[in-house]
Order: sequence, then C-alpha cells, then structure tokens
Amino acid sequence: MTFKDLPLVSFIMSVHNSSNTVRKSIDSMLAQQYENIEILIMDDGSSDNTYEIIKSYEVNSKIVKIFKNSKNIGLTKSLNKLINLSTGKFIARQDSDDVSDVSRIEKQLNAIKEYNLDFCSSRAINISTNGIIPRYSNYLPKKMLIKYKNPFIHGTLLIKKDVIQEIGNYDERFYYSQDYKLMKDLLEKGYRYKVLNEALYFLNTENNISNIFKKEQEYYANCVKSGISPDHEYLEKI
Repeated sequence: MTFKDLPLVSFIMSVHNSSNTVRKSIDSMLAQQYENIEILIMDDGSSDNTYEIIKSYEVNSKIVKIFKNSKNIGLTKSLNKLINLSTGKFIARQDSDDVSDVSRIEKQLNAIKEYNLDFCSSRAINISTNGIIPRYSNYLPKKMLIKYKNPFIHGTLLIKKDVIQEIGNYDERFYYSQDYKLMKDLLEKGYRYKVLNEALYFLNTENNISNIFKKEQEYYANCVKSGISPDHEYLEKI
C-alpha cells in the first residue's frame, strides 16, 4: 500500500492560552508513525502568545493548518468548525496539554480495520501520577458505565468523519461535557467501537478544563445523564 492509498486522518485541536504545553502536544502529532495526517488547530481567543506559537508550525509544515476565532466561543463550537474544515476520512481528537504516543493513530486504525469499527479509543497515562487510566472500570461494560460517567478518554478518540457527522457533530447545547454527550449518543445509536487496552495517550489532569470549571462540568454531565437540555440561565445562578 502506497502513502496515497492510506486514509487521511484529521487531527483536530482547539487551543486557548496554551503557550506552556502546545508545542509538546503538536510535536507528538507530527511524530506519528502513521504518515497520512493533517493537523487542524483553532485558536479560540487566546490572550497569550499561543497563536504565534501554533502559527509558526503552519509556516514550517504543509500538514498543519491554523485557524483563529475572532472571540472565544468555547470548545464545542470550535471542534465542530474544525470537523467541517477537515478533509480526512477519520477525525482524531487531541487536547493542547496532552501528548499522543507515536504509534497511536497506526494502532487505532489497525483496530478499526480489523474489527470493522466506527470509532476507537484507548487508555492513557496520567502525566501527574504515571498511572494508567481508567483502571478497573476499563473492564466493565461501557453501556453500563455511560449511565453514570463518561468511560472514554476524549483525547484518544479516533472516529470516522461520516459517523460523527451522522449524529450532528458535537451537541452545541453542551458548552461543557460535550464529549460525554457525544459518546452517549454514539453508544445509544449502536455504533461499533473498541477501547484498546494499551495506553496510547498521555493525559494532563491538573489545571485543565475539568478542574477549572468543575461546577459547570458537573452540571452539564448531569444533563447528559438525565437526558435533558442544559439551562444556561440556571447555571449562571448556581
């Protein structure tokens, strides 16, 4: 199989004030053993020098494509914009403070092909503790766990573009916990998936969105669990 015969994978990443971590994250995408990739990065209203850093990668690499929101619109809408701008057959997620193993895309694509999957994720290494996550819950049925929490690590998602578009991309009613809503929708609609037992991702769990906006994350997650639409005005009051 020649390079041109390999399906194109589109990495999508939204960044906001990520100057301390974004270089390492981009470098891990560029270092993938699987070569047919494009990297789409959206600067979502950064006030530091994040945009200048990511723009330098576009100058030096033909596969890096940089976009900029005129103001901060949030992760959900930024990811949807990137999905619509992408040209790959597959969409791969990555967060600006995380790192992908060099074999990640190759191993996930091989699993998708071997098992005829619609999407694939993996376990990760917690950068702070060097421990593998999820631990014991990894061996429990995902359709049971999804009722209580998101059993998937969002940054490890590799999904067919036509599949994520079939369900309407990320639900823009969910400013937070958009990954939980997406995965619950995918499972409820019966899409085929596999979580690789191997850790192919290095996950930052400190000073990230989930910690900084813990109250908001919990509220939107509860909306996912309950199957209700978020009340943004209510959130502002609590």
